[in-house]
Amino acid sequence: MIKAALSVLLVLVAVSSSFGKYTPKTGKRVPQTLSRGWGDQLIWAQTYEEALYWSRSRNKPLMVIFHLEDCPHSQALKKVFSEDNKIQKTLDEDFIVLNLVYETTDKHLSPDGQYVPRIIFVDPSMTVRADINGRYSNRMYAYEPSDINLLLNNMAKAKKLLKSEL
Repeated sequence: MIKAALSVLLVLVAVSSSFGKYTPKTGKRVPQTLSRGWGDQLIWAQTYEEALYWSRSRNKPLMVIFHLEDCPHSQALKKVFSEDNKIQKTLDEDFIVLNLVYETTDKHLSPDGQYVPRIIFVDPSMTVRADINGRYSNRMYAYEPSDINLLLNNMAKAKKLLKSEL
């Protein structure tokens, strides 16, 4: 009786774990340290230059996430971001992604200042899309955990702009 109950429990655990996180079409990937927890199954660019190259050569928009490891706002956004299957799937299929824990010298990536968390979109022509922003007038590219739907809409906007410019 105990063996049967244990077997059923093991099957339930195995089945329930397969419904959890987003898994790419190509199967489970080895987590990268470059993800820094923002989406372990995504392929992350290492540098801004590499991300621009991938964006241009693959004709995909680039999403750049500026954050700090010890920032509570960055940590809260990261938790919601990494657990949202729709965001993870869209990024995996349609975007080049880069997350940075340091500021870049490119002033185009901080059009309204240097703060975290900040998410900027760049199209394959290497144009920073300053027109795709969040809901705050004093921090135009900031997102909070409650802004996930706005972020998804902005991701769709970045993809749509790409198609309209072809």
